Amino acid sequence: MTRNSAEKYTAFAPFYDLLSAEHPVYGAGRRRLIESLAVRAGDQVVDLGCGTGLNFALLQHRVGPGGVIVGIDRSAQMLAQARRRAGRHGWDNVILVRADATTMITSEVSEQITDAGGRGLSRVGLATYALSLMDPWERAWENLWQLTRSDAQLGVLDMQRPTGLSAPLSPLARFACRLGGADIEAHPWTALERDCTQVRAASARGGHLQVRVGVKPSGRPGS
Repeated sequence: MTRNSAEKYTAFAPFYDLLSAEHPVYGAGRRRLIESLAVRAGDQVVDLGCGTGLNFALLQHRVGPGGVIVGIDRSAQMLAQARRRAGRHGWDNVILVRADATTMITSEVSEQITDAGGRGLSRVGLATYALSLMDPWERAWENLWQLTRSDAQLGVLDMQRPTGLSAPLSPLARFACRLGGADIEAHPWTALERDCTQVRAASARGGHLQVRVGVKPSGRPGS
């Protein structure tokens, strides 16, 4: 996350859920991504750039009380909102870690997860509307890769300019991304397409929301 983005999310953390256009626009992408991932009961899921925990309810329905959700975010204020969300619902299987996804040492984060009752490496990893906020986002993707085990289910949800009949909405989409500090031209799902197998693609809201899921192979292809 860039410095300006981090400051913005720190300031607006208490109001983020109200200002995020979750219900009319961005919730559709979350649902599409999590429905596409093969999340099983008992899984541990790492949610990189978890923010206020908007993915948690959808994930809880799938991992169940025997699973674990690991939320990682740079902003202490966003994590505080995520912690309140978990507390309100009685989700005691949520582990929250404060770390910058672009600079964190994954071995240390894994130790924190284990110390908090988790399992170190996760079977599922996802980043929703997060990588396009980060600079360099490729480093954050690499760290998500390192926090998941071989054969993990990986998912990326992010934004691009609307296409087709929705193309005239591009100025509005660019404004929304700029307001949130995201780079609408980043297209971070291309890393998943490059590195994973069994890649599946989906989109929503006129192509503005791009979903990619795939399986992590034992070694990155081409490496």
